[in-house]
Amino acid sequence: MSELKIFTTVAETVAFAKAQKAAGKTIGLCPTMGALHEGHMTLMRAARKSCDVVIASVFVNPVQFGPNEDYDKYPRQFDADCEKLAAEGVDAVFHPSPEEMYPADYGTYITVENSITDVLCGARRPGHFRGVATVVTKLMNITRADQAFFGQKDAQQVAVVRRFVADLNLPVEVVMVPICREASGLARSSRNIYMSAEEKQAAVVLSRSLRKAKDAYEAGECDAEALKRITSEELQKEPLAKIDYVDIYTYPALCETKSITEPSLLAIAVFIGKTRLIDNVILD
Repeated sequence: MSELKIFTTVAETVAFAKAQKAAGKTIGLCPTMGALHEGHMTLMRAARKSCDVVIASVFVNPVQFGPNEDYDKYPRQFDADCEKLAAEGVDAVFHPSPEEMYPADYGTYITVENSITDVLCGARRPGHFRGVATVVTKLMNITRADQAFFGQKDAQQVAVVRRFVADLNLPVEVVMVPICREASGLARSSRNIYMSAEEKQAAVVLSRSLRKAKDAYEAGECDAEALKRITSEELQKEPLAKIDYVDIYTYPALCETKSITEPSLLAIAVFIGKTRLIDNVILD
């Protein structure tokens, strides 16, 4: 295992990043909220392959959670996270307290105000992407990142990050890494640990429904409503599944579309019991 440096303050993280830059090294940032799994490790490996130095953040960001969401019970297992990061050769982890990131006099937030945040999870989780944009901007600045790595499972988040990075002229390349799945097809997520064995088996219906729609698209079906119907009908076969949304938008602009004539995102959010899961496929 490599030696993993653990930083809890902005000042020490900035000092480390500035030293790496002074040495002519490139920095890859992997923002996470911890409870790390194989999906997160694919981000670390992509960063390791592309950059000289890899910095992961482990921070459960309070400002991206709504009042009735799972901030307090979100899984936290920092010691186990550090073991995984060290095994992957990550150079440093930034693990601040909420007070370190948002001191008492804090008052600045980043808001993306266009169609990208008006749909999908943005429509159902008011303020969520304001919190995401704010914390990611801070993390990019603190770590002096050249590249930042995100998973496709959060495809809307990637679109939001790419939008504010372009709008604010931030010198960071945003890299989207393909979805990492379990052998069953279930997209890996920190929230999967909330589910019982029976619920995890039921949750496989998400990837199955997306695969069925993608097969139809590749066979020539380009009508957005038809593809959404194929997805929904498959999801409805699972008694434990409750659909939050099944939608198709162009990607990355996330504009409405009736026919797939450009890259488009088929995205779903489904409750399995009390656990809300998201998944997607890009139709291109």
